[in-house]
Amino acid sequence: MAKGAGDAAKKRDLAEIRKRIDKIDLQIQALINERATIAQLVGQSKGELAAAVDYYRPEREAEVLRGVLARNEGPMRDEEMLRLFREIMSACLAQQEPLKVGFLGPEGTFTQTAVYKHFGHSVRALPFGTIDEVFQEVESGAADFGVVPIENSTEGTVNNTLDMFLTSPLKIGGEIELRIEQHLLGRMDSLDNIERVCAHEQALAQCRGWLREYMPQAELIGVSSNAVGARRARDEAGTAAIGGDAAAEVYDLRIMVNNIEDRADNATRFLVVGRHLLAASGEDKTTILVSTEDTAGGAGVLHALLQPFAVHGVNMTRIESRPSRKKNWEYVFFLDLDGHADESPLVNALEELKQKSSLFRILGAYPKAVN
Repeated sequence: MAKGAGDAAKKRDLAEIRKRIDKIDLQIQALINERATIAQLVGQSKGELAAAVDYYRPEREAEVLRGVLARNEGPMRDEEMLRLFREIMSACLAQQEPLKVGFLGPEGTFTQTAVYKHFGHSVRALPFGTIDEVFQEVESGAADFGVVPIENSTEGTVNNTLDMFLTSPLKIGGEIELRIEQHLLGRMDSLDNIERVCAHEQALAQCRGWLREYMPQAELIGVSSNAVGARRARDEAGTAAIGGDAAAEVYDLRIMVNNIEDRADNATRFLVVGRHLLAASGEDKTTILVSTEDTAGGAGVLHALLQPFAVHGVNMTRIESRPSRKKNWEYVFFLDLDGHADESPLVNALEELKQKSSLFRILGAYPKAVN
C-alpha cells in the first residue's frame, strides 16, 4: 500500500474511533443526568425544604464505592474510578444546596484535600482556625459535617482531636486515609537562595532527614499550619515552605522538590464528625470512650476492660489513653474496634463492657475508609 493510501486509512480509523468515543460520551452524560434526576426524587421524598444533610447517607455511599471497586476490571485504576464516582455522587447531592463541611484551615491544608477526597468537590468547604472551632460549628448547625486530623503514621495521635470528644456530643461519621506527599515550595530559582523553611512542626518532623541532608544552612521555623508557611513563602523573600499540591496552587508557589518526606508510606487519618450515629454499611469500625472508677489501679484494670473483646472475638485496632480532666492520674481510653456497634459480636461485647465501666460512650460506628 502506498504511503498516502496508508495515511488516509489511519485517518479513517482515527475518525471512527473518535465517533465511538463521542457516542459513549453522549451515553455517559445521559446516564449522569438520569442519576441526578433520581437523586432529586430522593430529596423530594424527604419534603420540599429538605437540605442535603437530611438525605445524605455516608453508609450507603460507602456501599456504592465498595461496589465500584469490586466491579472495576481496568484499565482505569481503582483510585481514579473511585474519584470519578465520588464526584458524580457529590454533584448529584448538591443540586439544591451543597453540604457545608468545616475543616481545620486555612485553605491549602491536607485537611481540605481530605474533605474533597471524601465528599467530592461539590461541597462548601469552610476553613476554621482550630479543631475546637470545627467542632463548635458542627454542633451549632453552621456546618453539616467537620473533618479533623486524628493521627499520622509517623508522628502519632492528634491529642487535641481526642480531647474534644470528652465534652462534645458530636459523633464520628467516617474516616479518611490520605497519603501525605510533602513538597518543598517556593518562588526562588535555587535551593541556595533559601534562608528559612516555614511549616507545621509535624511536616518539619516528617522531612527532617531530607532537610538535614540537603538544606543544612536553612533555619527551620514551626508555624500553625503548612498553609501559613506557604503564605509566608509567597510574601517573604528567602522563605520556602513545605506542603502539598493544594498549597502550591492556592498560594501560587512553585514545587521546587517533590516528595521530600522521609518515609514513602507517610499517611494521615482524618475523622468526619457529625451530629448523628450511622446505620451499618457492611464493613464498619466503632470508636468508644471508656473508663472505670480507678484507672490508676494498674494493668489489671485495663485487662478487665478489654476482656469482653477477647471473649467475643472482637478485634481491637487501636487504643489511646488521655487524662480525664476530672482528677489527677485518672484516665479515659479511646478504642477503635472492628464491626458496627449494633451488630454481633460487637454489640454483645459492648454490653458487657458497659456493666464494668463508670464512663461508656459510643463515639461513632461508621464505614471503614474506602481507598
